[in-house]
Amino acid sequence: MNEFTPSNILKRLTDPRHYFLVSENEEGIDGFIQVSTDSPAPVSGCSTTEISTFYVQPRHHGKGIGKKLLNAALLYCNAQSAKSVWLATNAENAPAIAFYLAQGFIKVGETHFRIGEEAYLNNVYTLSLA
Repeated sequence: MNEFTPSNILKRLTDPRHYFLVSENEEGIDGFIQVSTDSPAPVSGCSTTEISTFYVQPRHHGKGIGKKLLNAALLYCNAQSAKSVWLATNAENAPAIAFYLAQGFIKVGETHFRIGEEAYLNNVYTLSLA
């Protein structure tokens, strides 16, 4: 997979269309979130502001880190005058889906995440910021 090469990561980190927040402790990274602008959703009716990557290490689940990262990212989106934000998550990831619904996201459609010949069903969610 060529997505996570050092040069591709550096491009994203230096591209103003991508905003990253990282949570860390003395031992390392707890999690991170990436907001991407100019990112059309795979379903109609969504903005072009996407939470494109959101990850909290499993050993840190349930500690409020995800909620803090998400809230900080949403503050950033508000500061950028985004009216809403969208994201996609694996349709079988029940904990993530429960988290997004608890934060006020609503399901607006479905798409597929592709790795080679394989396609994985993803739900698309949006959250109004207005």
